[in-house]
Amino acid sequence: MEIQPIVIGTAGHIDHGKSSLVQALSGIDPDRLKEEKARGLTIDLGFAPLRLDDGRVVGMVDVPGHERFIKNMVAGASGIDLVVLVVAADDGVMPQTREHLAIMGLLGVQRGLIALTKIDIVDPELVELAAEDVRETVAGTFLEDAPIFPLSSKTGTGLDEFKRALFTLAAETTPRSSEGVFRMPVQRVFSAKGFGTIVTGIPVAGRARIGDVLEVLPKGQKGKLRGIQAYKETVDEGRAGHSTALNIADVAHHEVERGMVVATPGFFRAARMVGARLTVLRDLDRPVTDRMRVRLHTGTAEVVGELVLLDSEQLDPGESGLVQLRLDEPVVCAPGDPFIVRLASPLITLGGGSILEESRYRLKRFKDFVLDELAKQEQSLRSVRDLLDVGLLRAGVALVTTEDLARLVKRPRTEVEAELAELVTAGLVVQPEVGKWMHRSALDEAVDRVRGTAVQWFGANPHRARMDVRDLRSATKLEGKLFDLVLEQCAARGELRTEVGGKVELVGHEPALDEGRAELLEALRRTYREAGFQPPERSELPGGVEAESLLELLIDRGELVHVGGGLVFDSGALERARAQVVANCERNDQLDIPQLRDALGTTRKFLIPLLEHFDAVGLTARQGSHRVLRKR
Repeated sequence: MEIQPIVIGTAGHIDHGKSSLVQALSGIDPDRLKEEKARGLTIDLGFAPLRLDDGRVVGMVDVPGHERFIKNMVAGASGIDLVVLVVAADDGVMPQTREHLAIMGLLGVQRGLIALTKIDIVDPELVELAAEDVRETVAGTFLEDAPIFPLSSKTGTGLDEFKRALFTLAAETTPRSSEGVFRMPVQRVFSAKGFGTIVTGIPVAGRARIGDVLEVLPKGQKGKLRGIQAYKETVDEGRAGHSTALNIADVAHHEVERGMVVATPGFFRAARMVGARLTVLRDLDRPVTDRMRVRLHTGTAEVVGELVLLDSEQLDPGESGLVQLRLDEPVVCAPGDPFIVRLASPLITLGGGSILEESRYRLKRFKDFVLDELAKQEQSLRSVRDLLDVGLLRAGVALVTTEDLARLVKRPRTEVEAELAELVTAGLVVQPEVGKWMHRSALDEAVDRVRGTAVQWFGANPHRARMDVRDLRSATKLEGKLFDLVLEQCAARGELRTEVGGKVELVGHEPALDEGRAELLEALRRTYREAGFQPPERSELPGGVEAESLLELLIDRGELVHVGGGLVFDSGALERARAQVVANCERNDQLDIPQLRDALGTTRKFLIPLLEHFDAVGLTARQGSHRVLRKR
């Protein structure tokens, strides 16, 4: 059996013959519940395979028409590719005809046919009137140009012509893509003796094979896939567009229910807030207002929550706006998923649209940056590359891992890496570390931040020639490889220069010294040069605070070196001390401290900090109670 990954759904008012039509087409009664058979009323979803003329099989979903079961209808409609709108010739267009038609349009269904049923029980004139009624109703909708087929499921009149048209339309419909990460909203769950937990539904993305580990969300139970059926036939894989039953091990059936999602682990998370684009029904009898209590329907889930209008005070019928849904319970979804919102009470369909993001934070109303980011996200939904581009742009000055990006766009890591490579080639993205990414514009922002911080620091310290790189990193709050990359970019631009010893220079900056400070600077330089290995205490220096700042300038320039303990040595003296240490160790195989003290003409007060400095810079190392030259 070759399965075409297409699902045909029915829509229409209660008792207009949807189930009878499915049975007439497929030979299978989609009403499976005893109550449905006893009452002649479809309560829940029904499924049936439909074999096309060329032998391929597509799926049919029969939905309930009663207004009390709209949530079940939406759950079934979430996976269909084309619709058969069913209208009974004796009733004509009824309330759920209009509501189902609107829901299908909001869910993104774009193709379908119209079946005008029960023509065997009315006069021909009434059939014509009913057809006119239908044509007026579908005007301006995706079914505006769809053909209307008068037929009787009971007598078979018109059924062959309808079937040919339906088969042709199904054959012409582009099969649902199986790209992306596997995800299936759960429509039904039960336990089969000898098999365990069985979950059914229509996968909306990806493929799953026997042996794969799947996750049931939002609870997070994981189990191995032991068996797969499509339209009651055993198959090797479940894929998007097939009505599928999955046998999952190690997951208790009583812990799974409609509205949950079975998916490849690691890509989806349950969210209590989602950003979305909402379009209000044209014929709604009221506006949609901020903080309205609503029921969100997406996939097979129904969750109550609060609707927050982000860019308007209210949405009138036919209007569209950006919204955030703040939910009482978590829902599992992905950017681009269609949704429906209904008033929490009374149960009235308000509108629907596309989910744009799984929000981490409460979005503030009328904030330009919020609206701009959601608008960019909306524009990127049709392309994985665009989603990555916008995702990195929204991440700002931060490194984002490949795994996080794969979760963001719901695509396998290999596909994400390939798309990122293209973005790198295009100059839109950079990779500062293996497996970590950043948008080029964010890198430019980081470069501006670092340079701006350096400019500000040197403005506050005009007498300084260099800034400690640790202070710059701390002030800019950039870490690791990202900070190093930014410094490289600043150097490439000719704005900052990194010096040995962890110092940063601002290119073009010269310490500001008037005549008096220049004279004091020269006096300090001379004092330390003449002091040699017995430098003065800072408190002994003439000039007070002014001398302290100029001392920092001499340290910046490398003329003086801070060795710890508050002591500062002339750099020339320090080099001579280094040479003496090396000669002493080579002569004695270890450092003879009394000899070194005498050679330098200094005291223990100055010698100990010197020796600790040489240990710190890697010239010497302790070996027991002695010091030796560190091996290179």
